[in-house]
Amino acid sequence: MGKVITFTSGKGGVGKTTTTANVGAGLSLLDKKVVLVDTDIGLRNLDVIMGLENRILYNLVDVLTGKCRLKQALIRDRRYQNLWIIPSSCSKDTTPVLKEEQMKRLLGDLRKEFDYVLIDSPAGIDYGFSLATSDADLVAVVTTPQVAAIHDADCVLQILKKKKKDIRLIVNNFHRQMVKDGDMLDIPDICELLDAELLGVILEDENIIICQNHGEPVMGKHTVSEECYRNIAGRIAGQEIPIPDYIRRKSIFSRIFFKNTAGKLV
Repeated sequence: MGKVITFTSGKGGVGKTTTTANVGAGLSLLDKKVVLVDTDIGLRNLDVIMGLENRILYNLVDVLTGKCRLKQALIRDRRYQNLWIIPSSCSKDTTPVLKEEQMKRLLGDLRKEFDYVLIDSPAGIDYGFSLATSDADLVAVVTTPQVAAIHDADCVLQILKKKKKDIRLIVNNFHRQMVKDGDMLDIPDICELLDAELLGVILEDENIIICQNHGEPVMGKHTVSEECYRNIAGRIAGQEIPIPDYIRRKSIFSRIFFKNTAGKLV
């Protein structure tokens, strides 16, 4: 049976969809059969980032409401032999009729066909978040080192912990020089504040934006971010890949945060 992994975030714009796409591509290159499922109903982007928007006939809502068969909604990525995508709907009109039971049945079918089912969750903690995380084996919370993103990630983590979900943390857009200059939280600080186990770090890389604009993952581009995504994919697949040590220096944000002696977000 395949494993379901949901990528979510508290704040929008932290790179959750891009992470889903690139980790999925990385897993497919490890000879794993992977499907990406976009659950951001009304604001779908996964198909655009993957450059597959012109091949959509049916979407996730069509599958869940019985308007089409699962195979009709699956789009195979011609660049990656083992990678498929189920796009989301552009309209929120049908959202109220969707049930978690429908999603669980769909995931049950996908588990039988794929090694990994990666769900791109909408940001925030509304209905779409519940739908995307309801039957996940692992939830990866994506955040950036910015104060607002960390605060919102903490809110999401608290909800997931109450649901007793298996949780990992991904820190995106990490600037090593800003940490050295004392202007950004270091990775150990972020993990301590959020009390979450780290799955991976994605270093700041302008090639991510370039690839997004061309509708393709960074795999094969020989960039610093490609290595980061490949490492995350490898860890998910069970490989023992250590996370590099980063310079630990107390930043201005760290000093502000740790005024709270309990170590919680202020």
